[in-house]
Amino acid sequence: MAGRSLNKVMLIGNLGKDPELRYTPNGTAVATFSIATGDSWKDAEGKMTERTEWHNVVTWRKLAEVAAQYLKKGQKVYIEGSIRNRNYDDKNGVKRYITEIVVDNLIMLGAGKGAGSEEAEIPSENGPSAEAEKDDLPF
Repeated sequence: MAGRSLNKVMLIGNLGKDPELRYTPNGTAVATFSIATGDSWKDAEGKMTERTEWHNVVTWRKLAEVAAQYLKKGQKVYIEGSIRNRNYDDKNGVKRYITEIVVDNLIMLGAGKGAGSEEAEIPSENGPSAEAEKDDLPF
């Protein structure tokens, strides 16, 4: 591929579920959760319409452990990361495809179930290595 490119995502949304923490066979922590973002607009008849988008989110290493410990369903978060597409075979051997956000930076914004009103930034270790990403996914 010639030229420069950029794969950067910034989202503010609410957790759709508590993070699920797992460990790869070599002991690397990985946490997954979903966040919801939404927008609203007036349609042609002037009626307010809303849309919610769901995003699959993945955090690695210490960031995964901290996210699993402190994030709760309904909490508002800011995440930065990149979009990744991958595929896997489910339990029945059917190939599944998934798009997810791999987090580099996460800030807890409070304002949700079980969350305080303060902000807290969680530092990252820059995501998984290429080898861990390919070979050590626990799902």
